Amino acid sequence: MSRTSPLIVYAILAFAALVLAWNTFFVVEQREEAVVLRFGQPERVIHAPGQPGAGLNFKEPFLENVVKFDRRNQAMEADQEEIVDGNQERLVVDAFLRYRISDPLQYYTTLRDEHTAQDRLEQLVNSSLRQVLGSSSTTDIIAGKRDQLMQQSKIDVTRRAKESRLGIEVIDLRIKRVDLPPGLNLASVYRRMQTQRQQAAAQSRAQGEQQKREIFASADKEVAITLADAQQIGETTRGEGDAQRTRIFGAAYGKDPSFAAFYRSMLAYEAGLGQGDTTMILSPDSAFFKYFEQGPSGGGAAKH
Repeated sequence: MSRTSPLIVYAILAFAALVLAWNTFFVVEQREEAVVLRFGQPERVIHAPGQPGAGLNFKEPFLENVVKFDRRNQAMEADQEEIVDGNQERLVVDAFLRYRISDPLQYYTTLRDEHTAQDRLEQLVNSSLRQVLGSSSTTDIIAGKRDQLMQQSKIDVTRRAKESRLGIEVIDLRIKRVDLPPGLNLASVYRRMQTQRQQAAAQSRAQGEQQKREIFASADKEVAITLADAQQIGETTRGEGDAQRTRIFGAAYGKDPSFAAFYRSMLAYEAGLGQGDTTMILSPDSAFFKYFEQGPSGGGAAKH
């Protein structure tokens, strides 16, 4: 009996040492972060984002315990949510969220565990989608402005999560699918969308026609102004030429009046008889044809 007693004592001590070690040491992997609780209250964080701490760690046995969280990016798929868009159309939206735990202490204090976090985030996402998509049209939600609307909803969810002190960072928010509620007349929806596109096309054509008329009117105005300016310049130049010709003729006529009279008569002959089919009725003693009868000297005779 005395020989077995030490073995039992050693076994008890070894078991106690194992229990003590089990409650003192713990391992935090690279993909994990841990919150150390003391009497159920958060005490400190091990391997928080941007800080070392992975590997073997210890805690006070029986007084502290450890809760571990995944520090990698996590995905949350929200349940299908029925919303009413800006055109009072009912849509069923299926969305998903990607996030990571940025503040483990806040995360544990507010949410406690992943299941609660998923429920809370799903409520935030659905509420944000109803608010953001509720002021947009079906066309914008499906294709037109989908990326802009998702970015707006992501910013809204990030703001709400920060105000609620959830301790998470929103990475991305996307719509997986947008469907019409069961039983809704798809043909009427498609016709409404077609009508909207036709109205937009007609408006674009009307704007283009108005711009065309404005361009043509501006071009016609520019042509009229250019022609008027050119005509004015031409008339001015022609007047200046006529005045200069008159001055030259006046100077020439002053030097030799008989030649000037002869030259004027030649011009009159050319103007009156140049066409070849002119009929003239004149008195036989008319001075108009004196140069035909007397030659260039007729002017001198007339002068005397």
